[in-house]
Amino acid sequence: MKNKQTSVEQRRADILSLVLSKGRISVDDIAKQYEISAMTVRRDLQSLVSEKLLKRTHGGVIAPNLVEENSDTTPFFSDEALKARGVISRFAASLIDDGDRIFINGSRTALDMLKYVDEKNVSVFTNNGWAINESYPKNVKICLSGGEIRNRIMTGEMVVKNLLDLRADKTFLGCAAFFENGEFLYNIPTEIGINEAMISRTKGNLYILADHTKFHSRGVAESSYGGCIYDCPYTLITDVAEDSDIAKKLRAHGINVMFAKEET
Repeated sequence: MKNKQTSVEQRRADILSLVLSKGRISVDDIAKQYEISAMTVRRDLQSLVSEKLLKRTHGGVIAPNLVEENSDTTPFFSDEALKARGVISRFAASLIDDGDRIFINGSRTALDMLKYVDEKNVSVFTNNGWAINESYPKNVKICLSGGEIRNRIMTGEMVVKNLLDLRADKTFLGCAAFFENGEFLYNIPTEIGINEAMISRTKGNLYILADHTKFHSRGVAESSYGGCIYDCPYTLITDVAEDSDIAKKLRAHGINVMFAKEET
């Protein structure tokens, strides 16, 4: 046990040095460099953040000196993840019909699909504060839920209360991670209740958007804190290959999957 702890401490020290030298880095890049799971990386980063040695951003961490210069940091993702999420956003936009009213949660991937709706008239209700500084087509109408702001995501009773007065044709949700058994994890556990409220007020299809970098084997997770399994029909939109082991595992659990592909 002592040797194992020493190894963990050494890895965290190495990660700290790496981030300080680069300025910022994503969870995906750290996982690849040290050949460890994203879950393990998040635990390491949480430890370093709790000691105020680093500052978390969406998808990674940033060095403290950069935070002082810009306290409102933008999300940081690996090039691979950004490319994958762009493919999924474009594909998801094709599922929107003219005149649709849709719900979107705190997912950046789901929010970005609004840039690709072309000339379709769409009404959006979301708790995603990142929508404020983005530009969308004039035919896209966005209404924010209000609520307590946490990492640009609006949470709290106000969000749910406002949702219950609305109806949507379709709902598009994201997640922090997903597993082959249909379990989804969220960095803000209270958002699960908001997601469920959106689902309850949706008369049409539910879509969950998650790229391949968010997939984890169920054995990797040591806790289901922040996790949920939706007990209603939904379609997972991902960029994994249709013949991949991931796709086979998802199908084995009866999950309906749509495979987003890059346009050629």
